Amino acid sequence: MDARVIVVTSGKGGVGKTTTTANVSMALAKRGYKVVAVDADIGLRNLDVILGLENRIVYNLVDVIEGNCGLRQAMVKDKRVEGLYLLPAAQTRTKDAVSPDQMKNLCDELKKEFDFVLLDSPAGIEGGFQNAAIGAREALVVTTPDVSAVRDADRIIGMLESMGKMPIKLIVNRIRPQMVDRGEMLSVDDVLEILAVDLAGIVPEDESVVTSSNRGEPLTMGDESPAARAFANIAGRIVGEEIDLLDMKSSQKEGFLDGFKKLFLRK
Repeated sequence: MDARVIVVTSGKGGVGKTTTTANVSMALAKRGYKVVAVDADIGLRNLDVILGLENRIVYNLVDVIEGNCGLRQAMVKDKRVEGLYLLPAAQTRTKDAVSPDQMKNLCDELKKEFDFVLLDSPAGIEGGFQNAAIGAREALVVTTPDVSAVRDADRIIGMLESMGKMPIKLIVNRIRPQMVDRGEMLSVDDVLEILAVDLAGIVPEDESVVTSSNRGEPLTMGDESPAARAFANIAGRIVGEEIDLLDMKSSQKEGFLDGFKKLFLRK
């Protein structure tokens, strides 16, 4: 198949974007694909920690760009699963250390070797996000079902559309059905109505996510928790498998969403 370059992004920080990148990358590799997870959040790298590969880093993405090492030298192979690699970010450089053209050229090189290139983007709409997205053809936008995160996701989706990144798929993370039913949290249907993009998956709130991140062991390595299954299902949908979405129907009180619609400026 043709290589697929996917940027994983969010408008707001802390919504689970890097956790999503790590778990979906692992799940794709377990399905037999050759995958490289690229940490494009220069200066604030965390993908290596969540993948549990931080102690094996010698070179990084900026070293490759500046010619201090070869691409192969900078990539860290995950020994736990065949076909998964990490290209780490530089921790002591700023986001302007890499230009959009350099990032695009890097993605073009990675496409020659991998089935999937997943780019973990910085949160927000500044230059770091645009650099991370420039080489991608597709996007996964991660949001939690709270109003501020959804509003920021709306802005990011508008920017991705203006950049010609299609398809754009949505992941709604940390959903709590009980709060949705009490009318205290936006439902998945509410989020989809606001953002008007297709849904890649729903990930429930799950304490095992924190445990796995602290251990450097992505849930999709083998955990059977609800979040692990959700991330594995997202990977399956990415490769075209027909997998039912988690049923998160809400009995929210009428009008809960209406009060927030005015906050969303893109539509």
